[in-house]
Amino acid sequence: MTNPVIVHGVAGSPYVRAVLLGFEEKGVAWRLAAMGPGASQTPAHLARMPFGRLPAIEHGDFSLYESQAILRWTDAAFEGPSLRPTDPRQAARVDQLMGINDWYVFRSWASPIGFERIVKPMFLGLPTDETAIGPALPLARTCVATLDALLGDQTFMTGDDLTLADLMLAPQAEFFAATPEGQSMLPGTRLPAWLARMQSRPSWAATTTEALRAAA
Repeated sequence: MTNPVIVHGVAGSPYVRAVLLGFEEKGVAWRLAAMGPGASQTPAHLARMPFGRLPAIEHGDFSLYESQAILRWTDAAFEGPSLRPTDPRQAARVDQLMGINDWYVFRSWASPIGFERIVKPMFLGLPTDETAIGPALPLARTCVATLDALLGDQTFMTGDDLTLADLMLAPQAEFFAATPEGQSMLPGTRLPAWLARMQSRPSWAATTTEALRAAA
């Protein structure tokens, strides 16, 4: 399959980046159909993704949304290094970590903390609502402690090999690390060293916001 996967999304979105990292790691051709603020609620995008979230992809006559589904399809549909362990326990851990990302990491690290600290002032021109951040701090701390414990002394989240779990969690971790809360909670854990390993990969360099904007 040589025609590129079309990715509808916003440069800088952790979920969009997770999908792009998957394509890069598998050697899949892709093209970002960049969307502006508010475009996720337009009729055109709602026809692709009825819940108005990002990203959504198209590949020929095949369309798909939900980042977990896109990443699993990418790993199964294309040649390249496997991003899912064959060992049942490791595979279950990948699934667990992807669930943690969607249910707990996103709901604290990204929203509201990252949204209030980064998205609102830098991209929307709105002030940070400090009252929205406080209630998220206990869950954010639990996420840091849980992921640190699951990572342990491993190279990647489930062992020596990169998996879908790393691809989903690393963009969220970089986002969180740019906030005062992340800068307070992450030091002293093994997560910064893991994130640095992720940031050293060619796939990371190819999917930075700057790289995406330059390619547009």
